[in-house]
Amino acid sequence: MNIHEQKLQHQTRRHFLADSGICVGGIALGQLLSDNAPGADLVPPPNPLLPKKPHFDAKAKRVIYIHLTGSPPHLDLWDYKPELVKRNGEDCPDEFYKGKRFAFTSGRPKLMGTPRTFKQFGNGGTWMSDAIPNFHNLADDLCVIKSMNTDQFNHAPAELFVHTGSPRPGRPSFGSWVTYGLGTENQNLPGYVVLISNGVQPNGGKNSFGTGFIPSVYQGVQCRSKGDPVLYLSDPKGMNRNIRRQSLDTLKELNQQAAKDFGHPETLTRIAQYELAFRMQMAVPEVMDISKESPKTLEAYGAQPGAASFANNCLLARRLAEQDVRFVQLFDWGWDFHGTNPGEDIRGGLTNKCSKTDKPIGALINDLKDRGLFDETLIIIGGEFGRTPFREGRTAGGKVLGRDHFPDAYSMVIAGGGAKGGYSHGETDELGFSVAKDKVHVHDFQATLLHLLGFDHEKLIYRFQGRDFRLTDVHGKVIKEIVS
Repeated sequence: MNIHEQKLQHQTRRHFLADSGICVGGIALGQLLSDNAPGADLVPPPNPLLPKKPHFDAKAKRVIYIHLTGSPPHLDLWDYKPELVKRNGEDCPDEFYKGKRFAFTSGRPKLMGTPRTFKQFGNGGTWMSDAIPNFHNLADDLCVIKSMNTDQFNHAPAELFVHTGSPRPGRPSFGSWVTYGLGTENQNLPGYVVLISNGVQPNGGKNSFGTGFIPSVYQGVQCRSKGDPVLYLSDPKGMNRNIRRQSLDTLKELNQQAAKDFGHPETLTRIAQYELAFRMQMAVPEVMDISKESPKTLEAYGAQPGAASFANNCLLARRLAEQDVRFVQLFDWGWDFHGTNPGEDIRGGLTNKCSKTDKPIGALINDLKDRGLFDETLIIIGGEFGRTPFREGRTAGGKVLGRDHFPDAYSMVIAGGGAKGGYSHGETDELGFSVAKDKVHVHDFQATLLHLLGFDHEKLIYRFQGRDFRLTDVHGKVIKEIVS
């Protein structure tokens, strides 16, 4: 029995009626889309990555998302709490911890004010600590959201939540939604590139930059700053570029026949991916070669050709943005400041960690400004949740100062791409335990980011298993105060 006969055995009246409707609709659609039909020139292009227009005009044309995996201690960087400093070492009041779950803290914790020195910078008086000196001169470019709130207090679910709108695997990532909605300007490079520092995958794994149920052509392509930029991109031994072209042409014919016979959308995705990979062979090594940058630029970032570092990835992000890549995602591991070792101490440990990151990020922002790319590039900086205003339970008796996971209130930073610079949005209470003004839930944050890119978040949808899905699920409102 052949595959068509097997398929017919499982047909029911319901299938027949559904397919009949599709056939009749298909005949009508074919007539409408014939060469002589009105609007025939509006037939969508076959390449899914061709540029598309958003719902409305927007300043942001691309995204650089810097995710600080593990979540930085916002109370030691952005959200200054003098009252918490004043009450340092006191027992935590009952209302702030009783009945609540924390990842590693039980019993009555001790309040911990920041040991960092804070000052105000820029025309807007943005509070920043001494841990991030390279941000101080950029205060008027930054929008600091101090009233973030999430539903999750463990790393992987919280990271998936901020990137996909769901704490469970299987939903498309933010970068995939943007690439699905906008396509990409450069057809020789992936529309969505992922760069990972320290060789450590994000907590949510590849689901944090995956496509879930939308076509996989929109997923993040992980590139490396050391060695071959993309694994298996080079021609196999004994195969030159001409032979590879002939092989791809044959595969394309086979895949086109399979698409015609079975109509599976992933077959068309496979064709597009093979073609993109062939074009990438020439384009990717060129854009990933930072040795062509001037010594002055390399010094500004702290980058070293041939190395694998966050600094190199920031410079690569600028180079990719310059080549009109739509979405560049940087994951940087090592921000889980529990205080279980000196590297996680919010004093010396935080100083060391920030010394490797705030200089490259500062250089990235200045570089984009110098090249006229800042206003149309949306830069996002932050983790998946915040850190507690008290000492982490396991390390409370030691000399190393650390904080536990905290979902109720934390900070995120955005810049460029239509975000309001020199502005701090929202407030937490005097001890930093809850949002006191202008709460921004994760779905609100996602809705606002999409708005800055020209999308109505309620209309950027993908139908799957009988329902319309979107990044913000059934929630989210645009925070217009942070839009310039």
